[in-house]
Amino acid sequence: MSLPENPAPADATRGSKPFSRFEWMIAGRYLRSRRRDAGVSVIAGFSFVGIMLGVAALIIVMSVMNGFRGELLQRILGVNGHIVVYAMDSPFTDYKEVAARIAKVPGVKFVMPMVQGQVLAQGPGQGSSGALVKGTLLKDLEQLKPVSSNIKLGTLKGFDTGQGVAVGSRLAQALGLRLGDNITLVSPDGDVTPFGTSPRIKAYPVTAIFEIGLSEFDAAYVYMPLSEAQLYFNQDNKVQSIEVFVDDPDDVAAMQPAIEKAAGRPVYTATWQTQNESFFSALNVERNVMFIILTLIVLVAALNIISGLFMLVKDKGRDIAILRTMGATKGAVMRVFLITGASIGVAGTLAGFVLGLVFCLNIESIRQFFSWVTGVVLFNPEFYFLSQLPAEVDSTEVILVVSMAIGLSFLATILPSWRASRLDPVEALRYE
Repeated sequence: MSLPENPAPADATRGSKPFSRFEWMIAGRYLRSRRRDAGVSVIAGFSFVGIMLGVAALIIVMSVMNGFRGELLQRILGVNGHIVVYAMDSPFTDYKEVAARIAKVPGVKFVMPMVQGQVLAQGPGQGSSGALVKGTLLKDLEQLKPVSSNIKLGTLKGFDTGQGVAVGSRLAQALGLRLGDNITLVSPDGDVTPFGTSPRIKAYPVTAIFEIGLSEFDAAYVYMPLSEAQLYFNQDNKVQSIEVFVDDPDDVAAMQPAIEKAAGRPVYTATWQTQNESFFSALNVERNVMFIILTLIVLVAALNIISGLFMLVKDKGRDIAILRTMGATKGAVMRVFLITGASIGVAGTLAGFVLGLVFCLNIESIRQFFSWVTGVVLFNPEFYFLSQLPAEVDSTEVILVVSMAIGLSFLATILPSWRASRLDPVEALRYE
């Protein structure tokens, strides 16, 4: 029977403090790759890679989901009212007075009387597309920063006095529209004749082309002067609704009673939360499901640590017996294997943390690179609404992911470490 190389003196093990230099030295030797321990080293390597990829994937996916939700919220709430006020008993012929009263409610940023309707839009060519016409005043349109701050061509100057319209960039592209071209709008709600209702058809010059960055809006929205929209949709001197923008969109439910009271007439209101409830609920469900699925990757890697440590304990039975006969306590042996397994988990977690953060900070460049390499448009804006792939790193979620991965790694080492500490030196050395 041969002793291990460079054996530690007996007094180095007897009475040493927990997690002493001696225990770290032995654990470090077990982590180094040797020819006779190739199987254990391979399992340890796979465990490290598995935890690293699992943590990185969790951070990347959660950040992309956060960015996706945040960008959608910012753009949706930037161009649509946080609270929409509708008339109940009679049409909104007094919309100016109602809007003025609502604007005085504390917490209201601005109000926007609105006339809107679905139309069929046609360009100079043969193309056509469905569109949503929104009639508003220039002063209100200028406060819609996602629109007024992103005019790609043309200008909003003279919007109220002219008959020109502002169209989204994707709608202009689909219809082949350029600045100054006429866009023909066809509405089914036209003039009533003895032969039925005839569709209303009218052409308007394109005076501005905007790009919100949300493809669904850029491909459908057409902004028209309020007075012209009232004529086009047969809404003389009245509006269909009043959109209210508030300082805190998350507090709209608390502001509804004050706004309804300030209207001074029978109205009912709808918030952005109720109008988009199913959409954002689906996002939350998808986000939670992805978290659970990707957590399984980390769990599988932790199970690899368990199997690798059990193999290491079986392979190092003679070493454990010699350490015990030299004075190492059961606790010292347990801590040696605890350090060995936990080191794999902690190193993999830290590597995954760095990889995930680097990926998130450069995610748009990475997307463009893979699109260039494969020749396929990844994250197509036509389907995913956004023109760029967003990523918003939430420090709380990152801490949760890292803590979970490290916790699973420590839990995975407990059983094999306990098994190593219970090894009987006599049984281990009997056949040596």
